[in-house]
Amino acid sequence: MSDRIERLKTFLKETPNDCFLNHALALEYVKLGDETAARNLFEHNLATDAGYIATYYHLGKLLERLGLPQDAIPVYEKGMEAAKAGKDMHTYNELQGAYEDLVY
Repeated sequence: MSDRIERLKTFLKETPNDCFLNHALALEYVKLGDETAARNLFEHNLATDAGYIATYYHLGKLLERLGLPQDAIPVYEKGMEAAKAGKDMHTYNELQGAYEDLVY
């Protein structure tokens, strides 16, 4: 696993704001249980490109696992808005399901 992390970090040296690479690296950190590193990368993605909708679901779930459901709710809400704007109904439905599971 560390080999994948090192390769992703190498790619990110050339393109540090590449949301796909940051997202992939964050998911590797999630697998390792490094929630802080994963959260930082997910939040960096949203700050860099709020339209990168894959990040919303994973950040929301991470926040839930960290015991921060009040922080996950607005992430899901913003993600649903972004997915709707991008006409990505599959992601919208996933975010809506996660949101409803948490709120209701």
